[in-house]
Amino acid sequence: MPSLDVKIQDAFDEPACERNRSKDPKARKKGCSKPVIPGATAGGCAFDGAKVVLQPITDVAHLVHAPLGCEGNSWDNRGAASSGPMLWRTSFTTDLTELDVVMGHSERKLFKAVREIKEAYAPAAVFVYATCVTAMIGDDIEAVCKRAAEKFTLPVVPVNAPGFVGSKNLGNKLAGEALLDHVIGTVEPADASPYDINILGEFNLSGEFWLVRPLLDRLGIRVRACIPGDARYRDIASSHRARAAMLVCSTALINLARKMEERWQIPFFEGSFYGITATSEALRRIAELLVRNGADAEILDRTDTLIAEEEAIAWKKLEAYRPRLEGKRVLINSGGVKSWSLVHALMEIGMEIVGTSVKKSTVEDKERIKQVLKDEHHMFESIAPRELYAMLSEHEADIMLSGGRTQFTALKAKSPWLDINQERHHPYAGYDGMVELVRQIDLAIHNPVWSEVRELAPWEFNPAAEEQLPSTHTQIETASVAPLKTRRHDAGDFAEC
Repeated sequence: MPSLDVKIQDAFDEPACERNRSKDPKARKKGCSKPVIPGATAGGCAFDGAKVVLQPITDVAHLVHAPLGCEGNSWDNRGAASSGPMLWRTSFTTDLTELDVVMGHSERKLFKAVREIKEAYAPAAVFVYATCVTAMIGDDIEAVCKRAAEKFTLPVVPVNAPGFVGSKNLGNKLAGEALLDHVIGTVEPADASPYDINILGEFNLSGEFWLVRPLLDRLGIRVRACIPGDARYRDIASSHRARAAMLVCSTALINLARKMEERWQIPFFEGSFYGITATSEALRRIAELLVRNGADAEILDRTDTLIAEEEAIAWKKLEAYRPRLEGKRVLINSGGVKSWSLVHALMEIGMEIVGTSVKKSTVEDKERIKQVLKDEHHMFESIAPRELYAMLSEHEADIMLSGGRTQFTALKAKSPWLDINQERHHPYAGYDGMVELVRQIDLAIHNPVWSEVRELAPWEFNPAAEEQLPSTHTQIETASVAPLKTRRHDAGDFAEC
């Protein structure tokens, strides 16, 4: 098994990444991580990134080999949803103490924890996560997992992504490597067909993949595995028999898509289910890849028929919002696949994009934005909160779409804001999801609270009144005393009754 250092270097030298291909060998060797500025927020660590990718696998027990704080800080860090097992909602940790570390009891404690989980919960598998503490003291979690798997006849998967090795994105990729090394290809399905596909990098946030799966079911296309959203262990273990794959978030799992194509000849493409046009294009690309790998060409006609029907329904629903939203200006402060897919989706209904963040976007993402916006000035790598506040307070945008971290900047600027990141409570994928997104934007922009909070305070109506402070104070006192006397008189009347 390759060492952790080899895996990290392999992730940095990802040949499917356009940014890596543009570097010279010396620059690739340095990797993609940037040094952290002292005092600045570093974002998620590699351990956090691994949990993001693997925890939505719903019938697996996720065991964190660490002191209690590591599991407490990383648990439930995505708004993923499950249609069945809820074991992933139970938090497991070895809860190491100073005594365990000093006396060398940590590996024994890990073995015992796996046995207790097996007896109490009977999971489909146990995923064991290394952390900074257990990596620094030299615990061999791979050896412990191998022994536990033999002893308990249960898949026990080591996830070697301690936090100090790198960024959250690196942890995403190391989680993909763990699936490749220990899970994918370990189960042979008895029902493989030419219409099986994998969806990679889809997290089923707020259950939004449930808006897409029925479309694929109507086409006779089976999702062999959605990794990781609402996934089951056996589905992922047999996902090597799929005939095509769609990559939703390339920054997270592009290494997984590429290596599955190399090992099992599963062609993939990067697409999006955000927006009407993007959803239709994704369905067509899936059908085309399946036909190339042996599916009947009739599926292409079925796909075109379904797209025509669904687009007609969606556009009819959206027409009600067009007069209210056309020409409204939107600022998107997100990244990754949303940096371009939402741009295209909102422009379809006539909204204007004044800026979109590309901080977490790939080279391909940026090229898509350029093709849609026709202006690079609307793209920014990062924007300081002060600049965000200035844009919103000066009404350069009518609404900001972002994650929870920047919501208070918008609220301070008295500007509408909508959550589009993992904490959101509404699904936005597919045709129905696009209608829901537009509905939520309409509700946010036209909420009457904004006209109220933007009203001037009473003392701001007449700035010139500052020059007449004495007379103004007299008027205020006169105006306030009269009602007060009236209230006392009324109270007296009631007292006499």
